[in-house]
Amino acid sequence: MSQSITTPPTVWFVGAGPGAPDLITVRGSQLLASAGAILYTGSLVADTVLQWAAPECEIADSKSMDLAAVTDWLLTRAQCHTTVVRLQTGDPTLYGVTAELTRPLDAAGIAVKLIPGVSSAMAAAAVAGECLTLPEITQSVILTRFSERTPMPETESLRSLAAHGCTLCIFLSIDRIEQVVEELTAAGWAATAPVVVVYKATWPEERIVRAPLAEIAAACRAAGIERQAMILVSPTLGVRQQSQLSTSKLYDSTFPRRFRNK
Repeated sequence: MSQSITTPPTVWFVGAGPGAPDLITVRGSQLLASAGAILYTGSLVADTVLQWAAPECEIADSKSMDLAAVTDWLLTRAQCHTTVVRLQTGDPTLYGVTAELTRPLDAAGIAVKLIPGVSSAMAAAAVAGECLTLPEITQSVILTRFSERTPMPETESLRSLAAHGCTLCIFLSIDRIEQVVEELTAAGWAATAPVVVVYKATWPEERIVRAPLAEIAAACRAAGIERQAMILVSPTLGVRQQSQLSTSKLYDSTFPRRFRNK
């Protein structure tokens, strides 16, 4: 059912979040409710997120489409609807093809806007009850992946990034977990370093595997986890259970702050 075009059409690239339908942003759910057409990534986005769409909305799954088919679908629907949504897993700025999809829309003069989503990296840490940064332990987080069919720049090999010793959120690499372990070991991570792997964070079938670096590959294989999992490696993992923990200056009574009485 097409909408009456009274305002220029806009194609919205909306982050669906990690899986749970209520972890899409309020703005994202409002756009789904007002959209005349939605194209979602059916292989990765939980279809429960589509509950926010209007009954009359045209909905299509892009899992069998190539790039040309996706862009053609978006261009065609933008001629009929004022609001078209491309619903992508997690956040549209991470590990997607948003730049490639927006170029034909830009060339056609169609407005494009992006709505952020909760990344699976943050969702994985949250469901595992872990912090990605801690005072005097690490204040940096690297989002990366293992090089496979999509090559990595030479300066961004997993080994070189892991050598920093900070938190690593490793996307799209669980099927190469043995090689991930090899690279981390070569970068200087101890065999006893804690690793957390979260399969489908916030989905009903969510699973969490914890093991030392030397054992994590076998543990994941034993659990049957071979796809759609986040690998977290960090010196912060498990710190909640340790007796010694450096505390933040933020709430230290002797640390001056603008809003605290001196």
